[in-house]
Amino acid sequence: MTRTILESKTKTAIIGFDQPFCVIGERINPTGRKKLAAELEAGDFSTVEKDALAQAAAGATVLDVNAGVVYNSNPNPNETEPPLMRKMIELVQGLVDIPLCIDSSVPGALEAGLETANGRPLVNSVTGEEERLEEILPLVKKYNVPVVAISNDDTGISEDPDVRFAVAKKIVERAADFGIPAHDIVVDPLVMPVGAMATAGLQVFTLVRRLRDELGVNTTCGASNISFGLPNRHGINNAFLPMAIASGMTSAIMNPIALPVPASKIAEKRAEVEAAGIALPADMDDEAFCQMFGLGSTLPKAGKEMEAIRAANFLTDNDPSGAAWIQFNRAPGAAAEGGRAGGRRRRRA
Repeated sequence: MTRTILESKTKTAIIGFDQPFCVIGERINPTGRKKLAAELEAGDFSTVEKDALAQAAAGATVLDVNAGVVYNSNPNPNETEPPLMRKMIELVQGLVDIPLCIDSSVPGALEAGLETANGRPLVNSVTGEEERLEEILPLVKKYNVPVVAISNDDTGISEDPDVRFAVAKKIVERAADFGIPAHDIVVDPLVMPVGAMATAGLQVFTLVRRLRDELGVNTTCGASNISFGLPNRHGINNAFLPMAIASGMTSAIMNPIALPVPASKIAEKRAEVEAAGIALPADMDDEAFCQMFGLGSTLPKAGKEMEAIRAANFLTDNDPSGAAWIQFNRAPGAAAEGGRAGGRRRRRA
């Protein structure tokens, strides 16, 4: 069985065909998050701290750390990203003791992260582009760490799954030339949005099976890509992840937490309830209100995707006797009905 070993200072995470699905928390990433990017440039790491703790509490196996901020004061990432990556990794390691995924397109930032990280982190990422292979694979070999291999090359991202498989095979073969074994390559076959390509789901399921059967490698993906641009994205993600797991996918870069309900939404719902003439207790706090009206929670907690993943682990026999599933449903904040059901014995068929 192929196993990719990741380590923090004291903990080990295993990505493997016979292991529970590995959740790589994606939140510590300023891409598309203007507020976080501005905070990082100003030296404010409060959101990084909150995201690290919340993702770990929600059950993330690994935390992705991305320092890709383009500073207004200095737009050169080769100068700004390495020290920022060091600072972020030091901070995260001081808060949670789980393995890290060092995420950058800047080789200097990757090396700064590798020098700073405890244990054996995952590098994110290398592509099939020649320049990228020559820059990243020597670092991977030097620090003896695993790497995410993204299935695009100098020609871009192909919509043809056979081409994406060929790029993955090329990266695995080139890595072998550097003495990097296949079990240290985690291939991202690239998930296309199903809203733009109707066969996107079928393509990735087929690709994952080929990557497992023909190359013997572990796989990952940006899970939310599948639902990009669609309504009820969580519904799509919740269906996609168990199907991907059943096809052999072994990890995903994703958001493990359900974000807190914003105050504006709570105020809007309260006004609606009052307008309907519904009398509420004067001392009802926002959390109780959210629970009563099905809005979610005012606190970050494990998202529905995590529930789907844990159920899939149970169904694929990567959660012996359902122990993790039962524990998940007994956790604080779990739905009372789910907690009661989780503790019952299953009836024989």
